[in-house]
This record gives sequence, structure tokens and C-alpha cells, in this order.
Amino acid sequence: MNEREDGPHDGGPEEAFAGARLHIVTGKGGTGKTTVATALALALATDGGRVLLVEVEGRQGVASLLESDPLPHEEREALSAPGGGSVSVLAADAEAALLEYLDLFYGMRRAGRALSGLGAVDFATSIAPGLRDVLLTGKITEAVQRREGGRRRPPGSGTGRHHYDAVVLDAPPTGRIGSFLNVHSEVAGLATTGPVHDQAERAMKVVRSDRTRVHFVTTPEEMPVQETREGIAEIEASGLRVGAVIVNMVGPTLLDAADLSATAAAGPDVDAITEGLKAAGLDDPALLSEGLASELRTYALRHLLELRLLGELRETGRPLLTLSRLESGAPRSALSGLARRLTEQGARR
Repeated sequence: MNEREDGPHDGGPEEAFAGARLHIVTGKGGTGKTTVATALALALATDGGRVLLVEVEGRQGVASLLESDPLPHEEREALSAPGGGSVSVLAADAEAALLEYLDLFYGMRRAGRALSGLGAVDFATSIAPGLRDVLLTGKITEAVQRREGGRRRPPGSGTGRHHYDAVVLDAPPTGRIGSFLNVHSEVAGLATTGPVHDQAERAMKVVRSDRTRVHFVTTPEEMPVQETREGIAEIEASGLRVGAVIVNMVGPTLLDAADLSATAAAGPDVDAITEGLKAAGLDDPALLSEGLASELRTYALRHLLELRLLGELRETGRPLLTLSRLESGAPRSALSGLARRLTEQGARR
């Protein structure tokens, strides 16, 4: 894919991350989107940063990853980053966002609770799904704009430092990311004036800002890579800024290019493997060598596929970051390693 002259583009990883305040992380289901979003939040918090990690799908994926109790619908500090930084987490909820919105702008928290008790919020979002996204994006963009001094002032007011240095959104998957972010068009049929319209306008101003980036998480497999390419095209066509492509679960490089091609084409030298196993004193080296040869050829075929798909992703013109496959999953203890790897590749504030 060639870069379009009429669209916003970024250069290397530094431009994809540095200076951005809202990092929207999307990807096909099963690619490790939540793990990558959490690791990115840790990376951005390194050396004293304050970062908010937000999830909006109601899956409590971050809580599961951190092996913690379900997250409340309020911000709380959850992770410490190297150099004195911290990551707070939030499970954003449309109903909680509405209550806060009514309280912040109209002093109507009690009336909002009454509406909630009557089921008005659920009813409204069921007949107008776009309203839910407006409420959620409104909550996220409020956190991006919030200044020191608390939440008692409308977003963007005040001159103090921002409460958070960056906000990372564990966003909906690529199949829904376009409609989720394009809240202005989603709400156009609901209201052309009034509070809902104004909320959407404020949210879109932040989403379309040059300090917002949409990052795509994929694995080196055919379907996720194709969906990533299509997602990048959709986001660019919407005028939003694509950041980096983060390729998760990349296998290790065990063979040089020549051996990799030869092994994939004809398999490894079984006799050589047998001799090596025999020299090591293993029992029944001939039987064991057949299994090892089969595993090695499978690896070679798989790795060649990964290399081809990585090449296709580079054709998008987006900075490409890679993370290794974690055989034992990604518990809390592994996140620091993923964050360090992202930092080494340019994921910094």
C-alpha cells in the first residue's frame, strides 16, 4: 500500500508514539490486544509517567490479565512502571459515564441515578446504540483533557498539567473500530443539536487530534494480517491517524535464510541429526531424529509464512513492532518484559 498524499502519516516509531496523548489499541480477536494495550501503558509510564488504561467492552479482560478482582467503574492505580511511573485502570461503563457527565455539566447526579434506577440508560442505548459509544468516548476524552485539580470543571478547562501523561484505550476489535471512533456520524441521526450532539463534537475533536494514534495489534497469520490491512485503510479513509502495527506472538529465528529455505523445501538432514543424537549418547537416536526433523520442517514452513506476512505489513508504511510468543501466557510478571521490548522499539511518550 502506498502512502496517500492527502492523508495524515507518521514516520518511524518515535512519531507513532512520542507526543501522542491518546493511544487507541485495536486488533482482531485472539491477537492479544488487551495484553499489548496493557504492556503499552506500562511502556508509556516508564520514567515517571502517569498513564490511564481504559477498557470499554465489559469483558474485564484487564482484570483477568492482572489476575485481580473485576475492575470498578472508576479509576484506580494498578501497576508500577520502571522509573517511578504508574498505570491506573478503568473499566468504562456507559451508565457510569452518563452519571458523571450529568454531574459534571449540570449538577444532576441524583436525577441521573433516578434515571438509571428506572432503566432509562439501558433503554436509550438499546434503541440508539450510537449513544453508548458517545458516552464511552466522551469519558475517555475527558480523561485525556483533564487537568490537575479534579473533575469538577468541564474537560479542557484550567491551565495546570494534564492529570495523565497518556491514555491507552483497549478498544473494540478492528471489525467495529471505525464505527466506534466515528461517533459524530453515529449520533447524527439522534441529535443535530443539544447535549448529545455537543458531547460527540467534543469527543471527535480529541479523536481527530494530531495527538491521537490508532495502533493495530495482529499476529503473523493470514486472517489477522488481512483484517489489519483493511482496518488501516478504513481508519486512514476516515481521516484518523494510524500509529504503529504491533505484531504479537512472533516466533524465534532459529535458522539463517539459506538453511530456513532448504529445510522448508526438503526437510533437514536426518542422518546428521541422528549422528548428533548418537554422539550425545541418547537412546534410539534414529527414532528421535525423525520426530525432530518433522518438527524442524514444520517450524521452517511456519517461519517463512511469518516472514512473508511481516513483509505484507511493512507495505502499509506503518512502523512495525514485534513481540515474541509467550509459551506460558502473559501473567502480570511477563508484562514488564513486553513493555521493555516495546520501549526498545520506540514506544515512548
